Amino acid sequence: MFRGRCGRIIHKERMIVMAKKLGLVRMALAMTIGMTIELLAGCGEQGGEKPIVPPPPAPAEYADKHMPADWWGDAKKLEEGRKLFLGETNPDVNCASCHGKDGKPVKAGATDFRNPERMKLYSDSVWFWRISEGVPNTKMKGWKSKLSDEDRWKLVLYERNFGLAGKVWNEEKKQWVDASAK
Repeated sequence: MFRGRCGRIIHKERMIVMAKKLGLVRMALAMTIGMTIELLAGCGEQGGEKPIVPPPPAPAEYADKHMPADWWGDAKKLEEGRKLFLGETNPDVNCASCHGKDGKPVKAGATDFRNPERMKLYSDSVWFWRISEGVPNTKMKGWKSKLSDEDRWKLVLYERNFGLAGKVWNEEKKQWVDASAK
């Protein structure tokens, strides 16, 4: 990890994923471009929103996990997800303390769930993985020791509504689609 201007952390993980996709010949160029983008990104008063970079794919143990199909339109599960997000169900888990009650971050470095251009890059399995295991080199810790699989899926269901309301993950198309089109 490197520090850019304003002390922002540049994660090698993102650079490595990009380099693997581009091949070794272009690896140095990809890393240079990626680090330059990170270094030039404005810091803003509260750290600002990070540049939109696709997350790495979910590891094998999470890649085939998906939201239970009948949950996407389940109002009861959505409400349970809201209560989990706000810390009402489990006082040890309060996503809103960093990500904000409305998905707008209240702590520097937290992902803005309201940004559909960023959030559409996260498949349901990647989202579930990040909630479960956390994000390396950030303050986002894993929650699988405090939340059941079911509760973590409820969080995905609720958080999706900030930037991807009315969308469901379509595994065949590998993208978010309108719920009515699924």
